[in-house]
Amino acid sequence: MDILKINKALSNQTRLDILQWLKDPVSNFPPHKELGHFDFGVCALYIQEKAALSQSTISHYLATLQNAGLVIPKRLGKWTYYKRNEETIRDYLQALANDL
Repeated sequence: MDILKINKALSNQTRLDILQWLKDPVSNFPPHKELGHFDFGVCALYIQEKAALSQSTISHYLATLQNAGLVIPKRLGKWTYYKRNEETIRDYLQALANDL
């Protein structure tokens, strides 16, 4: 785990918001008509709409979160779904508690 990379990913309010929204997708996003569930995460389109930012900006933000290990992507057809990587988040918080 790269704590510095995670810290950099979390240093942007929208990326932090995305992680917070993904913590409770049922409350933060509309139902997925295609799937009927959030088992694979939230469609990037819904994340873009909620953030009210361009597709390229959201793609960059999601790539940053993915590269830091904070989200897990799942490609289904032409759509990519994202969910939190709870294991990395838990390990990150534990490392901060132990090291700082």
